[in-house]
Parts: sequence; C-alpha cells; structure tokens
Amino acid sequence: MLSAFLDGALFGASTGEGPTRVVALHGWRRTHEDFSTVAADLAARGCAVTSVDLPGFGATPAPPKAMGAWGYAEVLAPLIEQIAEAAGPPVVLGHSFGGRIATCLAAGHPDLVGSLILTGVPLVRSALPSARPSRQYQLVRTAARWHLVSEERLEASRRRHGSADYRAATGVMRDVLVAQINESYEEELAALRCEVSLVWGALDTTTPVVVAERARDICVGATLTVLDGVGHLVPTEAPGPIVTATLGLLGAHG
Repeated sequence: MLSAFLDGALFGASTGEGPTRVVALHGWRRTHEDFSTVAADLAARGCAVTSVDLPGFGATPAPPKAMGAWGYAEVLAPLIEQIAEAAGPPVVLGHSFGGRIATCLAAGHPDLVGSLILTGVPLVRSALPSARPSRQYQLVRTAARWHLVSEERLEASRRRHGSADYRAATGVMRDVLVAQINESYEEELAALRCEVSLVWGALDTTTPVVVAERARDICVGATLTVLDGVGHLVPTEAPGPIVTATLGLLGAHG
C-alpha cells in the first residue's frame, strides 16, 4: 500500500509494525517496489521498513530543478531525521543511484544514519568501465559547437547514441542524470564513521566488483560480500543476503 511522507513530498511504502529501523533507496529508473521482498522478510523478523520512491520515480514528483546525489540527500534528510527521532538512526539500504544518495546522507548527516548497506553503487568513478561516445556522435557534437548542425539534429544523435537511461529520461530528470553521472564519492567514503556493508553481484557489469573493492579500501572498516551468479539488481535477484546483512547491523546496535 502506498504511503505518503513529509506531507506528500515523498511517497513509498511502510512495511512492518512499530517505528522504522530500516530505510531503502532504489536505483535509477526503479521504484520502492524493488525492496518489497527485503521489506517483507525484515518485517516478518520484527523490523519496520520505509521504502521511498525517490523524486522523479514511482509516485514521487520530479524535483523542481536538477540536482546531484547531495541535493537528493538534503531532500531526504528531514524524513530520516523524523525516523531517527522515533527509533534511533536507521540502517539505510541504497542500491545504485539510491546508494549515491545514502552515502551523501551518511557523510553529511552522520547523526541520522546508523549504518549503510550499499549494493551496485557507482561510488568510485575512476573504477568504472570507460564508455567513450561513438565516433558519429562526437562528430555531430563538434559540428553543433560550430553551429553547423541544429539543436534538433544534436538531440536526435544524443537519443540514438546515448545510454538507455539517457534515452528514457526527459525534462529535468535528464538534467539530474547528467548531474549525477559524473560524480565520484571518495571524499564521502573517507568521511563515513558508521558501519558500511557492501553487498555486490559478482556478475554486475553496470558497476563491477572492482568499484566495491576500491570503495572498501577507502572506507575504513567497510566489509564486502560478493554474491556468485548475481548481477546488478541485487535487491530483486538476491534479497536474502541483504536481509542477512541488515539483521547483522541491527543486531550489532541492539
């Protein structure tokens, strides 16, 4: 059942009885439903979960202007503050784009986040596979800079040669995608003081395991669990290990 948070500024789902102890943030072009199995399993073990539709996805309206992960973190901070006041700082689960936001939340508001579970998150840009634009797109882009082709032609080329995420994004959400896709989070990882559990699919080609290994090296005390036979969508492909990691962190903090 859909729930409203912050007087309708955010939507998502509340699963389980009692105060929220876990907050789940989904990836790009996904919704809170990615965590439905995780939330149900945790609720069956007595842990209430709030799963959020991030601005621009699911039932939550797009932001009024483009912003990166830090901007999204500030939008979510009042909700996390409410949750922390009721039941203490929660475990925050972040997949992919949601993990970017979770990392910024924990770095910028260390008193609000009890611990982090990150999966498939492009935390260290230098460790990601390089994806050079096609030669054809580079030529069109160069021609556009010299005003030799129209904006319409440039846009058509972007759509033809851009990523699936770029082609699917429109309006402000395309600007959000561009804003966050070039971000890297070495400073945020180094600043984290909460426990961090990295849970990664061994077959993740979107954000390969080397990214998690680099993040673990930067983030003092972080642990890494690699899941054989699992790809990028860990919350739906392998919810069990996320549940196990969450219960472990909750148990460590009572």
